[in-house]
Amino acid sequence: QVQLVESGGGLVQPGGSLRLSCAASESIFRINSMGWYRQAPGKQRELVAIITSDGRTTYADSVKGRFTISRDNGKKTVSLQMNSLKPEDTAVYYCNAAIMPTFYSNFADYWSKGTLVTVSS
Repeated sequence: QVQLVESGGGLVQPGGSLRLSCAASESIFRINSMGWYRQAPGKQRELVAIITSDGRTTYADSVKGRFTISRDNGKKTVSLQMNSLKPEDTAVYYCNAAIMPTFYSNFADYWSKGTLVTVSS
């Protein structure tokens, strides 16, 4: 069964840093793009950053220059380094990946359960 498990959320003061990590379960044939989304209270889920299997990245304008996404294809992990955090970055952050579980499968989107990031003094 495919699972994405993230870690690293928590409470941080404005201007601080946090690093989120997400690991895919071992029994996966192939992973295409991986990314991070977030959902603030009362708002829709939005893209934060995405990285393709060959390392191309896309960022939301609101996080450019502050957040960095990276991945380790061998370990099937994706990380999000968040610097200069602002109160408006407060949200539940979700890991997402386009995964082909087996050789006989099609690609499908998988999501983690989410981790809360709170930026507050």
